[in-house]
Amino acid sequence: MKPAAFDYVRAESLDEALDVLAAEGADATILAGGQTLVPMLNMRMARPRVVLDIMRLPGLDRIDIAEGAIRVGATVRQRALERQADLGKHQPLLAAALPWIGHAQTRNRGTVCGSVANADPSAELPLVLVALRGEIELRSRRGARRAAANAFFTGIMSTERKDDELIEAVSFPTAHAGAGYAFREIGRRHGDFAIVACAAVVDTHKARLAIGGVADRPILRELPLPGSADLTDALDAFAADLDARDDLHATAAYRRALVRRLGLQTLQEAAACRA
Repeated sequence: MKPAAFDYVRAESLDEALDVLAAEGADATILAGGQTLVPMLNMRMARPRVVLDIMRLPGLDRIDIAEGAIRVGATVRQRALERQADLGKHQPLLAAALPWIGHAQTRNRGTVCGSVANADPSAELPLVLVALRGEIELRSRRGARRAAANAFFTGIMSTERKDDELIEAVSFPTAHAGAGYAFREIGRRHGDFAIVACAAVVDTHKARLAIGGVADRPILRELPLPGSADLTDALDAFAADLDARDDLHATAAYRRALVRRLGLQTLQEAAACRA
């Protein structure tokens, strides 16, 4: 199939992009890497009146590591972040998750912020952002604001971003001394969306585990430390509380079983990796 007719705007400045979003609102769709949007246009699952191309906006292709965070601009490709020098030192969880995203070819085109904006519940980057308690920076003609990742994702491919807002950047907190990080994922094939993905952070006092691929968005929960007698029961309760459903790839029962087993392994790995 071919896309339904739309107007194409290649913004040359951030001000121009914000003007388009302010004028068009929900009728405008932002094009960055296009790895999800272009297929959706071709299948007519998306029918915007205006496609706003932001890939040439100056200043949004930066990766800045400072003040305890890795700030990734709106047009940074996933592959560029994956190749960032010393990424594993600055944030091992992010470095561990990036190779699981699609394939090298798609990471060469797809953007970090685009994946966050798309909000697929099985996607790795939203999961990592939630696990690390990162932030999303949004900008519109009305001003700029920051949103906590755990509140930003509201459902399947749904976020709290307003129609006139652009995700300007996302911020991943850098690694803390004494904390360990781990990422594990199960899918039918490498590069497929996860059936279950786990991102864990463990320090001296607490552990937290984020789960993707099960509910309609990444879900984060604080749990007892690995080795605690209460951890198995807490993981059972976490798995039971998730809104898992049967689909073509796995049953809800299988997903819950994976949360228990893979979640435990991920927490144990994070505890073993504590600096």
